[in-house]
Amino acid sequence: MLRFLIVCAMALASFATLASSSDAADKLPNIVVIFIDDMGYADIGPFGAEAYKTPNLDQMAAEGRTFTDFYVTQAVCSASRAGLMTGCYNVRVGIQGALGPNSKIGINPEEMTMAELCKQKGYATACFGKWHLGDKEPFLPLQNGFDEYFGLPYSNDMWPYHPGVRHLSEEERLKRWPHLPLFEGNEVVNPKVDGTAQEQLTTQYTEHAVAFIDKNKDKPFFLYLPHSMVHVPLYVSDKFKGKSGAGLFGDVVMEVDWSVGQVLDALKRNKIDDNTLVIFTSDNGPWLSYGDHAGSAGPLREGKGTMWEGGCREPTIMRWPGKIPAGTVCDTPAMTIDIFPTVAKLIGADLPEKPIDGKNIWPLIAGEEGAQSPHDAYYFYYGSGLKAVRSGKWKLVFPHEYRTMAGKPGGTGGIPANYSNATTPLALFDLQADVGEQHNVLDQHPDVVKQLEKLADGIREKLGDSHQKIKGTENRPPGRI
Repeated sequence: MLRFLIVCAMALASFATLASSSDAADKLPNIVVIFIDDMGYADIGPFGAEAYKTPNLDQMAAEGRTFTDFYVTQAVCSASRAGLMTGCYNVRVGIQGALGPNSKIGINPEEMTMAELCKQKGYATACFGKWHLGDKEPFLPLQNGFDEYFGLPYSNDMWPYHPGVRHLSEEERLKRWPHLPLFEGNEVVNPKVDGTAQEQLTTQYTEHAVAFIDKNKDKPFFLYLPHSMVHVPLYVSDKFKGKSGAGLFGDVVMEVDWSVGQVLDALKRNKIDDNTLVIFTSDNGPWLSYGDHAGSAGPLREGKGTMWEGGCREPTIMRWPGKIPAGTVCDTPAMTIDIFPTVAKLIGADLPEKPIDGKNIWPLIAGEEGAQSPHDAYYFYYGSGLKAVRSGKWKLVFPHEYRTMAGKPGGTGGIPANYSNATTPLALFDLQADVGEQHNVLDQHPDVVKQLEKLADGIREKLGDSHQKIKGTENRPPGRI
């Protein structure tokens, strides 16, 4: 009898173990996207920063995978976020530039956001930080798939203290830039955000994120954490004020790094670390005209507001213990538009019926042997003009005008210096040998130029090109009030 009971107990234990393993295998992964504002390619330790420390991001890279050739759709705030949230080139969904206060357009409610994608599978969803896809209620996060929202509706410099209006009276300043509001859900909880309030934003976003993780540890969740920093004006809490030894910018980056550590610690404390994909990247490169209040693109050319590599190539790290190989590097090109369909594949959600541009890049993220880009090319628009196309190591840049500091230093103390304008001819760059885009090898590779021009003609037919006065056949309108 005793032997029979022992056998039964062993069988039950074995069944429980198998059931537990099956539950773990079937459990949907959590998704965390940390999106920094205006962070340059060389602004964190894993990508070359040395003037200050980023220990949490260093650890994330050691435990995950860095992506050396990871892009955004366009090197400016709203356009970049539209690409991330919809899996589309922003020109496809009608969002350009940086939407200002009281904009009459925003994300079209008919577009599926990443939050709505996750909602198909019962995810809890939250956005804590800068939204910037329209500040009218139909465009805000709660109307576009998110259960919770706390943050600014647009950039933190869109307020009456903007450097461009400081010389005006308060009455005149308010005509250009109204007071900056802080939202919780659909309600404004602080209608006049000031500098003291901005000092607490990184901390408040982080506290909301950690509380959301704690609350939803037993169910799948999508956490979107788009920080307001390191966009100017720079603000930092007392925890990090003067701590970097590298000025205010260094202090701000260190606080962002602290925030990443808090999120990773919350995942570990709740024992969901090995079931969570964490993605860290930026919306565009550094705002170089701000000088000592801006970051660095390192070896890359130019910065925010251009589609040279310094504007659209972002420092990116992805981490998922047991799924993403630790301490590895991916140098295959990828883009924020690919996160949407990759998440869809991971959680078993259906893609929207309308065309999107991104593709599943999980084999690249997971470091699968022989994994290659699923794209023939990536296309770089600024505004509605096609500026460049990248395929493999080659980048073909089309003739256009762009802004540049032309080797001059940027401003100091939060006051920008002036850009000048420059033009580029048709140019071909081998990014493998020339990451700084300094050597035009157009004449040496006519066959490559012909191939890339053919690819460009294909995207122009779909999404248009204002430089050539071509209207696309697949563009969709933004939401409108």
